[in-house]
Parts: sequence; C-alpha cells; structure tokens
Amino acid sequence: MSYTLADLTLDSRFFLGTATYPSPKVLHDAIKASGSQVVTVGLKRQLAPGQNSLSKSTTDGVDNAFFQMLKESGAHLLPNTAGCKTAREAITLAHMAREIFDTHWIKLEVVGDDYTLQPDPIELITATKELIKEGFEVFPYCTDDLVTCNRLLDAGCRILMPWGAPIGSGQGLVNPFALRILRARLPEAFLVVDAGIGSPKDAVMAMELGFDAVLLNSAVAQSHDPVRMAEAFKLAIQSGRLAYEAGIMAQQDMAVPSTQVTGRPFLL
Repeated sequence: MSYTLADLTLDSRFFLGTATYPSPKVLHDAIKASGSQVVTVGLKRQLAPGQNSLSKSTTDGVDNAFFQMLKESGAHLLPNTAGCKTAREAITLAHMAREIFDTHWIKLEVVGDDYTLQPDPIELITATKELIKEGFEVFPYCTDDLVTCNRLLDAGCRILMPWGAPIGSGQGLVNPFALRILRARLPEAFLVVDAGIGSPKDAVMAMELGFDAVLLNSAVAQSHDPVRMAEAFKLAIQSGRLAYEAGIMAQQDMAVPSTQVTGRPFLL
C-alpha cells in the first residue's frame, strides 16, 4: 500500500544503504531485489583520496560511475553525514550533498562516541535546527530516547530514525520497550528503525511495532548472498507491516482453546 514520505508517494518501506558491498554489480542487483525506493549514500566515502571534504563543494571527487548506477536504479537518494562529529561539520557536508546529489534530503548523523557510534543529541539538535531553516528535509539518526525525539520534532523534523542497536552490530532491537513507547507517544511522526538490524526477523519485529520503515545496510551487504538477503528483507518488511495493519492478537498468560465446545459431542 502506498504511503507518503516527505511529500513523495512511495510503495516500499525498505530503505537500503549502499556501503561495503562486494562489487557494484552486487549492489545494483541487491537494490533491484530489495524493491527499495530510497537508498542512502555517504558523501565522505565518495570523495577522492586527499580531497578536503569540508571545504571544496564540487562533483570532481565523486565516483560518477557509482552515482550514475544509483540514479539508474530509480531510487531516491538519501545522502548522509556519516563520520561527522560536530554540528558545523555535518551542516557543511549537508550543503555539499545538496549540491552534488541535487536533493534537499539529508540523513543527519552526528556521532558522539567512537565505540558505539551513538549520536550526540546536543550537536544533532543544533544541526537539525540550522538545516531545517535552510530548507533541508532532515532525517535525523538518533537514539530511542523520547525526550531527544521530541526536541527533534520541535525543531521541525517530520521523520525520525531511532536506532535499534549500534550501527553495524547486528544485535537487532535491543530495547523494543523504548521503541514501542516512541510509536505510542509520537503517532504523527514517520518513524524508521535505523541501525543494528541483523536478520529479517528483526525487521519483522520493527514493523509489527508499528514503525513506518526500516533502514539497514550491513545485514544485506555483509551477508553471504546480498541479493537473496535483500529479497528476504523485502518480504520480511512487507510481512511485518501487513501483520501490524491486520491487528496482532493480544498475548495471554493462560491457554485459550481455539476450538470451542458446547459440552455435548456432535453426532455425525
């Protein structure tokens, strides 16, 4: 079923990252198998070695063949500011991404800890406020903290991307309670589980919680067969969303017979 994301009508709720695939062809085939209509791309990894990524706004350092392949996939590009540690650095990179990729969408990442790659909430909110003033559609990568998420919404975000677990860890949803609270308390926000997904069952869980989409990279790119895994995630996300919309039965502590009896046997 179609839905609206940042004023665009889309069908797929699977957002796919484009890093660390074995080859460009595998990436191309994985995007096709996933059915994804939104793919992320890191500007820093596309800059030529030795280029000053924070002062030169040019397409000269971008791998044009890679960029062209992504464009030909038909998916919408979502540049990210991966690797940034300050609001100012992320804002500068966002401006470069808007010029190079010709989009006002930006996945905003401002990392505060090198071990967990946990977002810095102060720098993230600072950068968000500035970028929204400058016309960006900000997709902030954040934790599952309700207060931080509310501050991002107050700053003008329409989309939030809370983590399921640390980036690339494959741990799945380590705190489903917090994610459930986010969905219940922020009913109007478009919520995307971003980071930490390890297998299709994690994606099913995220969608059954009522999240609007799932973004992942490593779980596909680092699998033994990225193309088949991309298809597996596509089906898992579709299944989880369908289950959520259908209404999942409530859990109970006691057994309830599925076949009702009247106390008298039926005579056939």
